[in-house]
Amino acid sequence: MLKPKFFSIIKNRKKELSVHQLKDDIVAGIIVAIIALPLSVALAIASGVTPEKGLITAIIGGLLVSLLGGSRVQIGGPTGAFVVIIYGIIAQYGLDGLLISTILAGIFMIVMGAVKLGSVIKYIPYPTTTGFTSGIAVVLLSTQIKDFFGLEIDQVPSEFIEKWKVYIHHFNTIDLATTLVGLASIFVIIIWPKINKKIPGSLIALILITICVKMFNIPVETIGSRFGDISSSIKFVDFSSINISLPIIEKLIRPAITIAFLASIESLLSAVVADGMIGKKHNSNMELIAQGVANISSALFGGIPVTGAIARTAANVKNGGRTPVAGIVHALTLLLIMLVFMPLAKLIPMATLSAILVIVAYNMSEWRSFKGIFNSTKSDVAVLLATFVLTVLFDLVVAIEVGMIMAMFLFVRRMSENKLIENVSHELGIYINEEEDGADILDASLKTHLDSKIAIYEVNGPLFYGVVNTFLDMLNEMKSTTGVMILRMKNVNSMDATALNAVKQLDKRCKSQNILILYSETNTQPMKVLERSGFVEKVGRDCFFNTTEEAIKVASQIVKTEHDSQV
Repeated sequence: MLKPKFFSIIKNRKKELSVHQLKDDIVAGIIVAIIALPLSVALAIASGVTPEKGLITAIIGGLLVSLLGGSRVQIGGPTGAFVVIIYGIIAQYGLDGLLISTILAGIFMIVMGAVKLGSVIKYIPYPTTTGFTSGIAVVLLSTQIKDFFGLEIDQVPSEFIEKWKVYIHHFNTIDLATTLVGLASIFVIIIWPKINKKIPGSLIALILITICVKMFNIPVETIGSRFGDISSSIKFVDFSSINISLPIIEKLIRPAITIAFLASIESLLSAVVADGMIGKKHNSNMELIAQGVANISSALFGGIPVTGAIARTAANVKNGGRTPVAGIVHALTLLLIMLVFMPLAKLIPMATLSAILVIVAYNMSEWRSFKGIFNSTKSDVAVLLATFVLTVLFDLVVAIEVGMIMAMFLFVRRMSENKLIENVSHELGIYINEEEDGADILDASLKTHLDSKIAIYEVNGPLFYGVVNTFLDMLNEMKSTTGVMILRMKNVNSMDATALNAVKQLDKRCKSQNILILYSETNTQPMKVLERSGFVEKVGRDCFFNTTEEAIKVASQIVKTEHDSQV
C-alpha cells in the first residue's frame, strides 16, 4: 500500500507519537539541521552552484521526503555522491540543463515507485555499490584540491586524468595560508568528537576557523570573495527564460536517468540501514515516489538533486529520532538559519568547506569494505575493480551498467558450475512394492534389468537460461540401455521460457532414443508454465506424478511388462 509513514503515524498518534517521543524528534531534528548546514553549503559549491542552492535543496527536499516518504527516519538533502554528476551536467548543459534533468529524474522515480520497482533496486550486488561509491569518493576528493591548497587555476577540467594533469602543472602556485587553514579545519573536525559528540565537528570547524580568518585578517579566498552577497530567499524558478524543447529533453534523458538511478539506490540503501537501526521496515516504493516529488520540487525552487543521506539519517536515529517529525523539524530549522544567518556565510573560507568535503569523501570511500571484498571471490573483486575504475575514469552510468552485466554473467557462470542435476537412482532405489497383494517377487535378474533401464535425475534450483546447457548435457551421461527417465523437480521453484524450450528439446531427444520421461513433484510455477505452453497436454498428464515413489512404481511396471513380453 502506497501510504506515507507520516500520515500513518499521525493517524495512530496516541500510540506512535507520545510527548516524550515528540521531544526526542524535535531535538534530533535540530541536531541533524546543524550537521546538514555546513554540508549543504559545501556540497552546493563543490557541485558548481551557489551556496544557498544547497540549503534550498535540504529545506525543500528534506521537508517532502519526511512528509511523503516510506521511511520513519529518512533525512533527505544533497549528498556527496551527486557532486561529480551535477558538476558534469552543469559543465555540459548549464544550470538550465540541470534543472530539466532533475525534474525528469523526479518523474522517473515516481514512475519506478508507482510500478513497484523499489524492491528490485535494492538487490544491486554489493561489490557494484561499493565500487561506484568508492569511485565517487575518489572523484569528490579530486575536486577539492584547488580550493584546499589555494592553487591558481582558472578552469579545472571535469575529466579525472586531465584534472590531475592540471593540478600537477600548477602545484607550484600552492598558497601556504590557504593550506594551513584547510589543515587546521581537518584537525578540528577530527579532534572535536573527542570533546563533544552531539555537535558536529564540521560546524565547529566552520565557525572557529571563520572567526580566526576574520580576526587575524588571513588572506584566503572566502565564499564572499568568490560569489559576492548570498541570497537568503527561496524563489520559484522563472521558466519563461528557459528553453524547453523535445530535442533538449532527448539530450537530457541520460543525465536524468543517472540522477534517478543514483538517488534511488542511495535513498533505499539509507532506508535499509535505518531499518536495521530502529527495528522497523520502510516502504521502498513510497520512498521512491517521495524522493521523486522532492527532486521535482527542489528543481522548481532552484535546488539540486535530493536523495536520502545515510550519515544524516544515522545521526537522526542516534539522537532519538523515530518519526518523520524529526526530518520536518530539520528542514524548518535550516529554513530559519537561512533566513537569519545566510548573510554571514560569505565570511566562510573556501579551504574550510574543502576540508569538510575531504572528510565526507573519506567517509564515503568505504575503504574497509573495499579492502574486505579482496578476501572474497575473484569474480567479486573483478566487479568491484571494474566499477571503481569506470566510475573514476569515465561515467557512473557506464560503471553501473558494466558492473551489473559482469555480476550477472559471473552469477550465471557460478550457477552453471553448481551440480544442478544429479543422478539419484541408487539413493532413491528402483523397486516395486513387493508387499502389495498380487505383486510378483522380483528375482535378481529383473532387479538388475530395472536398474539398467530406469534412471532418476533430481534437478536442484531454478531452471533458467543460464543452466540450460547443463540440463541438456545430462543425456550424455545416461546409459545406452535406459528406457525410462524420471525427472524429479521438487527443488525447482521457477522456470523461464529458455528452460521450457530445453525441456521440450530434452523430450524430443529422448523420444528419438525411445526413452520415456516421467516428471515427479513438479512445483506450482513450473507446472503452470508447462500447462500454459501445452506441453503437459502433448506428453500426457499421466506422465506427471505427485510423488517420485509413484513415478518409480509406474516406470518399474512398464519395464517389467516389456521384460516379461521378451522372455
